[in-house]
Amino acid sequence: MLHTINKSPFASDSLETCIRFLEPGDPVLFIEDGVYAVQAANSFSPLIEIILKSNPVFALQPDLDARGITLVDNGVKTLDYEGFVGLVEEHQVNSWL
Repeated sequence: MLHTINKSPFASDSLETCIRFLEPGDPVLFIEDGVYAVQAANSFSPLIEIILKSNPVFALQPDLDARGITLVDNGVKTLDYEGFVGLVEEHQVNSWL
């Protein structure tokens, strides 16, 4: 299952809710304002580090660019739209709104 998070963790509890349902190996993709969660060295970095122990974590590069985020937490992979489509093709999607 691919989990997508599009809300800022500073304004929503979508990230915490998502974590309760993650299975090991499920990819997590941060899009739109959700990318604030993976900005390097913020208050959610320890949580991202925990997720990375058992799940791949991705962030959509165009959304990072649009928000001026140039550094992401170690282990977070960035994707372009083609990579996003590839993940969606490979997995059933659960969007945390």
